[in-house]
Amino acid sequence: SRSAMDHQPKFFENLSGAGKAIAVLTSGGDAQGMNAAVRAVVRMGIYVNAKVYFIYEGYQGMVDGGDNIVEVSWESVSSILQVGGTVIGSARCKPFRTREGRLQAAFNLVQRGITNLCVIGGDGSLTGANLFREEWSGLLEELAQKGKIDAEAVKKYAYLNIVGMVGSIDNDFCGTDMTIGTDSALHRIIEVVDAIMTTAQSHQRTFVLEVMGRHCGYLALVSALACGADWVFIPEYPPEEGWEDTMCVKLSENRARKKRLNIIIVAEGAIDCHNKPITSEKVKDLVVQRLGFDTRVTILGHVQRGGTPSAFDRILASRMGVEAVLALLEATPDTPACVVSLSGNQAVRLPLMECVQMTQEVQKAMDEGRFLEAVRLRGRSFENNLNTYKLLSHKKPDAELPKTNFNVAVLNVGAPAAGMNAAVRAAVRVGMTEGHKIFAVIDGFEGFARGKIKEISWGDVGGWTGQGGSILGTKRTLPAKYLEKIADQMRTNNINALMVIGGFEAYLGLLELSAAREKYDEFCVPMVMVPATVSNNVPGSDFSIGADTALNTITDTCDRIKQSASGTKRRVFIIETMGGYCGYLANMGALAAGADAAYIFEEQFDIRELQANVEHLTEKMKTSIQRGLVLRNENCNENYTTDFIYQLYSEEGKGVFDCRKNVLGHMQQGGAPSPFDRNFGTKISAKAMQWISKKLKETYRKGKVFANTDDSVCLLGMRRRNLVFQPVAELKSETDFVHRIPKEQWWLKLRPLMKILAKYKTSYDVSDSGQLEHVAMLPKEAETGAI
Repeated sequence: SRSAMDHQPKFFENLSGAGKAIAVLTSGGDAQGMNAAVRAVVRMGIYVNAKVYFIYEGYQGMVDGGDNIVEVSWESVSSILQVGGTVIGSARCKPFRTREGRLQAAFNLVQRGITNLCVIGGDGSLTGANLFREEWSGLLEELAQKGKIDAEAVKKYAYLNIVGMVGSIDNDFCGTDMTIGTDSALHRIIEVVDAIMTTAQSHQRTFVLEVMGRHCGYLALVSALACGADWVFIPEYPPEEGWEDTMCVKLSENRARKKRLNIIIVAEGAIDCHNKPITSEKVKDLVVQRLGFDTRVTILGHVQRGGTPSAFDRILASRMGVEAVLALLEATPDTPACVVSLSGNQAVRLPLMECVQMTQEVQKAMDEGRFLEAVRLRGRSFENNLNTYKLLSHKKPDAELPKTNFNVAVLNVGAPAAGMNAAVRAAVRVGMTEGHKIFAVIDGFEGFARGKIKEISWGDVGGWTGQGGSILGTKRTLPAKYLEKIADQMRTNNINALMVIGGFEAYLGLLELSAAREKYDEFCVPMVMVPATVSNNVPGSDFSIGADTALNTITDTCDRIKQSASGTKRRVFIIETMGGYCGYLANMGALAAGADAAYIFEEQFDIRELQANVEHLTEKMKTSIQRGLVLRNENCNENYTTDFIYQLYSEEGKGVFDCRKNVLGHMQQGGAPSPFDRNFGTKISAKAMQWISKKLKETYRKGKVFANTDDSVCLLGMRRRNLVFQPVAELKSETDFVHRIPKEQWWLKLRPLMKILAKYKTSYDVSDSGQLEHVAMLPKEAETGAI
């Protein structure tokens, strides 16, 4: 179906919303990022000339009508991007569950000519919306019979279109990899766990943490993965009979290995295999009675729903909001109500009822004790998380491990990036489980040449997931000038495979090593690279480890700066971000912080554009929003420096606004890794190590490993929806080596989004949107990039 459409690109600005009215409401439990979604719907709606309405207090406001349903303007959604929860309120609504209530709601909407609804909420809210849509024509006829509306209105407003966005911290909705709010909830949990670990460390305590998720263990599972918890209880995967003994043995073994603390994570809906609840108190009592460990319970509760949305949630919600407006503009009476969601890194539309049915199937499977089925129905992302957790958390006794006699070396190359240590930990533990000996190289290729290499064990990498920077040490040095010495070290230590975790230098390094294969047999071994750099400039991958953490740092800083600007009024800030020549951080940071402009190398700009931006800000100062935010990538233009732009703005803005500048610098490389980076680093690295094992088996001949084909030197990257191994030789043609960036970058497609949300007229190609897909039960092999 795509090929026919590929000929005519579809542009957002050609779609008209004139004469249409869109209403947006938030319903069910609140979630961080809902406001970003509301903001995107409002601004996109206004951009295409539709009327946009808020419905306050969810369905209750729709039933009550009156000033609960208000037309809004562009400025109505200013400054809400960084606010958690929902500014338009959400309420549990009994009346909407009755036909009487829905009749009243229909009357309120028709009076204002609203026939397009955007519902942001959980599965209950979305199911309600669907029922409302099915009853719509019946409701209008009944209103006409009662004389409340005329026959003309029944004809004019005959159809109701509905698009849903899933806002729920539980991530319990089938068909979507990430719901709005999940990432932020993980941020809250991880902040707490990191804080608790320091006090547990001091007192040799055991902590039992209870996290939200009545019917879904996603938060518990991913936070357990992200902090390396000793044990996790989730509803979808109850522990086997006799788990009490197994768990206590595991805890005391860990203590015996000099580990001073234990973390146990319990989802509030955790159950055993007889469907009986497992509570955090029960777990605590068990540990105290059996082991006598000093044990404390912490229940995180509503903290998880609060706080400011993470960069990921802001970008996700903004993308979904735009997609929702598109879906409403394109909806016909025959298209089913749909949900917009993200699959991997791809925006998709799915039939709402298919998702709801599948979500209900999971609950049914759990109630009936079909737990393996429940895990499968949750989707591939959930299943992956569970398998990775099982792989990394429990060390098998040495007797049970296979022995391969292969030695694998792991090293960090390039600048430090948060999440590198999580990747090293996963590589070491998976490698040991596969039966290899793992060697850690200190200080990159330079350290390798100097023989800074030692065997590393399971316990050595305990607690590494939450550590920022690079514990192994990393250098930017390339291997070319040390080939002889590195080959010697490979021979001396009998290294049969290499795993390199790093940025652009790591990629260049692998290219150099594979070129040196003709001369040195030592390099004829499987080599794999896992991308880790804050700049996200590695070809072959949409994301790299560390970029999400840096993005959150930028977003947090911009929030603070915006706050200081709104205090002084009429002030514009110019902020310089890192990234080399890659504009990812500047562009996505601008989207997440609600900036007015972002200057990047990939999109050339001239003095006319700078002039237009100044005029744009001058206009903005006449409204109620009297502040501006401009991001600039450090290398976007050699002459239009941050100072130049600052001076230009200061001169041109005289008497209208004043300027300040801020260079963010190295804070972007530091900090504890975000949940996304911990999880992405862990999963992608585990997968890379499994690939190494496979390649070692394939290339082992006559007592030695010999690999000299292109497909034995690969980069593992996330591409759209999948994790893929790509030979570095094939990536050469996709690379701009002068500027150290990929020739094509997916996020440039999102560039117009930022401009539209900042009120610029621009062209936006949306040809990718609009294919309604179906919720598939995925085949076993399908491997997702979803985190």
